[in-house]
Amino acid sequence: MLDARIRPWIDPPLNRIGRQVARIGIGANTITLLGLVLGLAGAFCITRGLFAAALGLVLLSRLADGLDGAVARATRRTDFGGYLDITADFVFYASIPLAFALHAPEANALAAAFLLASFYVNGTSFLGFAILAEKHGLSTDAQGQKSLYFSNGLLEGTETIVFFVLLCLVPTQFPAMSWIFGGLCFATAFLRIAAARRVFPF
Repeated sequence: MLDARIRPWIDPPLNRIGRQVARIGIGANTITLLGLVLGLAGAFCITRGLFAAALGLVLLSRLADGLDGAVARATRRTDFGGYLDITADFVFYASIPLAFALHAPEANALAAAFLLASFYVNGTSFLGFAILAEKHGLSTDAQGQKSLYFSNGLLEGTETIVFFVLLCLVPTQFPAMSWIFGGLCFATAFLRIAAARRVFPF
């Protein structure tokens, strides 16, 4: 919901940094993988109860996630790069609920399972919409220039980052926040399915 609104603010500085990174020969795929490693390191810190370290690593991971696209725009965008980026995002998103479940299974496991299920359903609706959009020649740059069609929703990347930050700041509230966020993920998927029903023939 917020991605399109913050793009005009974050894209210009990211693009400037991306051009500088590209000049020294670091590729977009390398940045993507670095972001994934940082995110997984943050998830590992969560399992050990090191929430301040996890917060820093998660934020660095998401910075890399924004920077890889800027580097690609400064050099050359590729289909594999887009594929690697979305795959790394989904691996990172899954790692955070799993980490909280491993950190405190009795308190967090059920809420983590619900949250992971909501991510799975929401991700399926997102990728399915992107496939059909490509088939029908639809395009959008509302969420920036992407290799896939990014359909909007109640919860997008910005909201997910804010959610993860809050989890690191108040980890004892993981169950309550996860039930709420997971419910909103399911609502996002339902609304996207309704949008697909309007856009695509049946």
